[in-house]
Amino acid sequence: MTDPTKVRFAPSPTGFLHIGGVRTALFNWLFARHHKGKFVLRIEDTDHERSTEESISEILESMKWLGLDWDEGPYRQTERQEIYSQKVDQLFKENKAYRCYCTPDELDRKRNEAQKKGLKPKYDGTCRDRADSPADAASVVRFRAPLEGSVVVDDMLRGKVVFDVAELDDVILQRTDGSPTYNFVVVVDDADMGITHVVRGDDHLSNTPRQCLLYDALNFSRPKFAHISMILGQDKARLSKRHGATSALAYRDMGYLPAALINYLARLGWSHGDQEIFSCAEMIEHFSFDSVHTSAAVFDPDKLSWLNEHYIKSTPPEELAPHLEPFLIRSGVLPEGHGLSFAEIAKVIPSLNQRAKTLIEMAEKSAFYFQKEVVFDEKAKTKFLTAEAKPLLEKVIAGLSSLENFSAEEIEALFKKTVEDEGMKLGKLAQPVRVALTGTTVSPGIYDVILLLGKEGTLARLKNALQA
Repeated sequence: MTDPTKVRFAPSPTGFLHIGGVRTALFNWLFARHHKGKFVLRIEDTDHERSTEESISEILESMKWLGLDWDEGPYRQTERQEIYSQKVDQLFKENKAYRCYCTPDELDRKRNEAQKKGLKPKYDGTCRDRADSPADAASVVRFRAPLEGSVVVDDMLRGKVVFDVAELDDVILQRTDGSPTYNFVVVVDDADMGITHVVRGDDHLSNTPRQCLLYDALNFSRPKFAHISMILGQDKARLSKRHGATSALAYRDMGYLPAALINYLARLGWSHGDQEIFSCAEMIEHFSFDSVHTSAAVFDPDKLSWLNEHYIKSTPPEELAPHLEPFLIRSGVLPEGHGLSFAEIAKVIPSLNQRAKTLIEMAEKSAFYFQKEVVFDEKAKTKFLTAEAKPLLEKVIAGLSSLENFSAEEIEALFKKTVEDEGMKLGKLAQPVRVALTGTTVSPGIYDVILLLGKEGTLARLKNALQA
């Protein structure tokens, strides 16, 4: 009987959660959910100088926004020092680790000499069999790696990858200040937490043979590995800040929906036939590493925007309203503590969601609906709320006041009759009414605006425009 599937996402809190990290988390999460296994979140904060609480908060906020819920954690490596020390002691007792007293200057000199000779700049083993222990000398703990042979990494995406042990190093396990190093703690943590599959970026592939040797030395079973390809910008260079936004929360703040970003990143290196749009349930059902590509994926902002537009259109208004509300506040359309329910905010969405590409755009275009008083664009007011337009507005006021059935059909009929009576085109009537109701020349369809504002609200704004 095989162990239940258990994977982990283990970000370092040295900055924001990068899009590449989000995709790694997503592939782990989908794999766990597909196999009804467990997804563990572990914060790898052994880099004391660069790790920050702010970054940890940002990582957790990103994961929650994206809906990537975890079953265990978040664990922090700084809270697990005791187990690392125990494992260092174990390796010492079994003669699989040793103290190295070489100073940083000595190590730099050795590396430079090796490079001059065309050799790999790895540690030369000076202290490997050293018997003395210099008093008060600073030391690190190194792993006593095998001197010959090979390490075979059985990768789920790349097949068998063979590494020559001679190319590897006696890696440092513990620094002079007693803190453990990445390659050591990741092995201890994955084994201690029962991780069955390690899914991570292919930039970690070079670390894997070193870690495999540590698994073996500690008498741990090796997990299965899958090293996914990196994400490139459209210029085929590694995705970075110069390609635009690269963090998850930056896309949130730009008005993207989490479902759109998740759908896009799932398809960035994985496919299921020709299908482009997936519900979360469909992604979980179909996800498999058999369909993950090893070639680098190219990030296409236009494709992401297309998906975001799709999700804005297709998400039910009552589900979209909680996502829209922060943008209404941020853009000044609604004040903090506005008191409106999500149901009240949702009312405006059907008139806007077919034309908005981002939530920012939707919030800005919905301003007319939430304003207590119309704020006029001066150019629009000067051009359309003229003396000639006022008799037209008066006719619309009279017509709407007399409507018993306040419906789109009746409103449209009223407008058509008015322009026929006046011998003019619809735009000559619709634009002054639009400016009167919204303050601008751009809005949803005029009949939609009138229905949204309701009979009383529409009449009040039209009468106000007569005084403008």
